[in-house]
Amino acid sequence: MHRGSLFRHADFRRLWAGDTASQLGTNVGYTAIPLLAAVTLAATPFEMGLLTAAETTAFLLIGLPAGVWVDRLRRRRVMLAADFTRFVLLTTVPLAWWAGVLTLAQLLVVVLCTGVATVFFDVAYQSYLPSLVGREHLLEGNTKLQSVQSVAQIAGPSGAGVLVQLVSAANTVLITGLGYLTSALFLLRIRTVEPQPERDGHARLLPQIAEGLRFVFSDKPLRAIVGTTATANFFNSALMAVQVLFLTRTAGLPPAAVGVLLAAGGAGGILGALCSGTLTRRIGQARAIWLVPLFTMPGHLLVPLAAPGWRLGLAGLGLVAGGFGIIVYNVAQVSYRQAICPDRLLGRMNASVRFVVWGTMPLGGLLGGGLGEWLGLRGAVWVAVAGEVAAVLWVLWSPLRRMRDLPTEAKTGSGAA
Repeated sequence: MHRGSLFRHADFRRLWAGDTASQLGTNVGYTAIPLLAAVTLAATPFEMGLLTAAETTAFLLIGLPAGVWVDRLRRRRVMLAADFTRFVLLTTVPLAWWAGVLTLAQLLVVVLCTGVATVFFDVAYQSYLPSLVGREHLLEGNTKLQSVQSVAQIAGPSGAGVLVQLVSAANTVLITGLGYLTSALFLLRIRTVEPQPERDGHARLLPQIAEGLRFVFSDKPLRAIVGTTATANFFNSALMAVQVLFLTRTAGLPPAAVGVLLAAGGAGGILGALCSGTLTRRIGQARAIWLVPLFTMPGHLLVPLAAPGWRLGLAGLGLVAGGFGIIVYNVAQVSYRQAICPDRLLGRMNASVRFVVWGTMPLGGLLGGGLGEWLGLRGAVWVAVAGEVAAVLWVLWSPLRRMRDLPTEAKTGSGAA
């Protein structure tokens, strides 16, 4: 087992480099694809809601069986297949644009199919880290990976906003595909031999799915974490459905300014990643899960105030605060999940969590689109950010509030101790 800092772990550095490329491409896409739909294809608020829903519908459709399948396979191979698939799918967008045949329907199909690949990648990715670095390095590993995500949340949207103005949104989508290709090339260079997964040729799909769900929902702290994350993701997807339309049409911002504002959350995330290890050790892992978001997530209530001038800075400040809290929360709760789960259940545990917490996102996207049509764009943003702030109530009124630290040893059974 590796000793010392993960900076000296060659295969973790390869995973980290691949994740950097993937996260950068993903965050370019998070800005470029909505701008492509809103500005180039003239999408309505409801159509933007459909696009947001398409990104995560796969977690509802195949999220649970994906965990069983990932537990039966070597996880690096699953990640490689998902990366290459996403690269091919996203490359079709600029190709169709160059040929003059790109439609919103094609964009919806590409986003939906890319989401299917993302289901498998994400479940395998979160299940792969413990076998690569060891459970004693999970907090450090997740902190480093979350720091990459935060940097990408700055560079991706701001870079995408500029690129969309310079080379068009469709061409900018190609950057997302190239990010996934680069990720796959780094994963190919990992030399650590992954343990052969346990296989039971007589095991049936539904009982194995049930075992993963039972593990998640029989643990009270984990159940509260899932409730908070699912609620926050639901309302965040409602926000994502109307955010670009709100910033471009209601707030009157150009694409480059939209990118800069959306990058503010990444700046807070970098600060959160830098502070998460020290802060978690100082206040305790359980408190990091509820106390930090309780004081930082209300910053999102400043987002609906966005307008040219000083109010743009106010909204950016709110995104910085929210980004800080989200990263500290994610590092603490993901490390906890990975630490307490037996290796044979990691895929199913992560898939069960993702099924719930990402399964709410297409519903949130549809809600955001509907609210945009009914209440107007600013009204929809107000509802969405209020819901995000309220999500912390799950962990606030849970056993976590009476705890300082959380267990760090894997449970031996499929249920909670």
